[in-house]
Amino acid sequence: MTRTDRLLAELAEQPPVMSVRTAAAWALVSQYTSFAIQFATSVVLARWFITPAELGLFSIAFAAITLVAFLQDFGVTRYINGERDLTADKLHTAFTISVAFAWGIALLAILASGPIADFYHDPAMRPVALVIACSYLLVPLAIVPQATCQRRMDYKSNTMIEVGSSAANAGVAITLALFGYGALALAWGAFAQQAARLIVSQWRAGLMLPWPLRVEGAAPVFRLGGTNSAQAVCNSITGRAPELVIGRLIDNAAVGLFARASGLALQLRLLVAGAVTGVFYPAFRRVRDSGEPLGPPYLRVVAAYTGVTWPAMAGIAVLAEPIIHLLYGERWLAAAPLLGWVALSQLCYVALPLNGDLPLLLDRMRSLIRRNVLETAASVLLLALAAPFGLIWVAISRFAHGLVFMVIYAPFMQEMLGFRWRDLAVIYLRSLLATTAAIAPVLVGYQLWAPAAEAGAMQMLVTAGAGALLWFIALRLIGHPLFAEIIGLLGELLGALRHRRAQPATP
Repeated sequence: MTRTDRLLAELAEQPPVMSVRTAAAWALVSQYTSFAIQFATSVVLARWFITPAELGLFSIAFAAITLVAFLQDFGVTRYINGERDLTADKLHTAFTISVAFAWGIALLAILASGPIADFYHDPAMRPVALVIACSYLLVPLAIVPQATCQRRMDYKSNTMIEVGSSAANAGVAITLALFGYGALALAWGAFAQQAARLIVSQWRAGLMLPWPLRVEGAAPVFRLGGTNSAQAVCNSITGRAPELVIGRLIDNAAVGLFARASGLALQLRLLVAGAVTGVFYPAFRRVRDSGEPLGPPYLRVVAAYTGVTWPAMAGIAVLAEPIIHLLYGERWLAAAPLLGWVALSQLCYVALPLNGDLPLLLDRMRSLIRRNVLETAASVLLLALAAPFGLIWVAISRFAHGLVFMVIYAPFMQEMLGFRWRDLAVIYLRSLLATTAAIAPVLVGYQLWAPAAEAGAMQMLVTAGAGALLWFIALRLIGHPLFAEIIGLLGELLGALRHRRAQPATP
């Protein structure tokens, strides 16, 4: 048995190393730290080094490459986290398939860099696309090591991977931007991020390699991989189509403005709720394997997502103009109304969390793919109708797509999980009340202090802080389930801290 085989056997048999709440806490640490690094980097680059046109050039190249590169995972992460009886042989087979498939996709991305530049009639796009494509050669050797960390709920290692990769991206991008590399600085930052992810994940997993190759028992991986690939294509088209269409119909500067707005909204949504998605997937696998109903825990997840993310995204929408002005400066102000609409669209997407994950756990792949295709078609149609009328209408089309998303997936999730519509409606109502409480001080501030166009940093901080306080009070008063989750999480963290302080010091 090789060293890799021994590591795979140990990982397959190792029990979870932490509870769901503790894993969620580590995931939040990872998300917040990574966000802080990425957010600070975006502000520095936008204010002093990168123009909207340069960001637009990078965004088009990145969007075009990732249309293909999103296929790299091939469902291996979900397979490792969702497999009931994960043996060392199954893990080794998944690793082999992951590397072979991902390197093939990376090669296609590299070959596509030239045609992408030709399609947009921009020779400067070719080296940017080529660097981004080459970064995906590094991805497959990090997929399985990081997935095994998630399966055993080792989110301390996952935090090291995410934070390390974000720091590498920031350091390289800012350094090269300082020397005037423009869009190429962003591309090499993306390359450094994947390199760091590979190094840290391999370190935390103890050097896992897919050799000798193994393909026996590959049918379940291919079955899930086909579904995952179809879903990845749909998600990629939905997520990247705006930049590609705007770049073709308008110009790079318009793409840069939209990318700044959509990127900031997505970053903030992931900061609030995205970190714990990876925690919930293996947690729901355990509930499924125990035979317990999934409806009640799913409603608790919906309450957590909407209770946190709706107030945050609504707050971003009403604060869009002062946020853009204070953080990025005058030349990015046209992104403010775009940010408002894109932030509102996030309310719809988080209203039905895990819509792409739970169907895989419950073997509803065909039904999921049908809905993915329908949702993607609606996204492209709305975008095609809106794009000729300008950037604002493109942003509005994202909110319209969010509403369509809810119409498509809500009946599917209810039928699959068996929760009651009334219970879901009560959660939505409570989250809406908490959201109203959170944004009320901001809206009052615009009337009594200064309008949005003149609001300064002090007004933004005071009214947002008052909104956060009112939000927490509202959670308690309306009996929102999130309040108990927050208290429980704080109790676990304080208990762990007291336990650590009580441990005797080692000599």
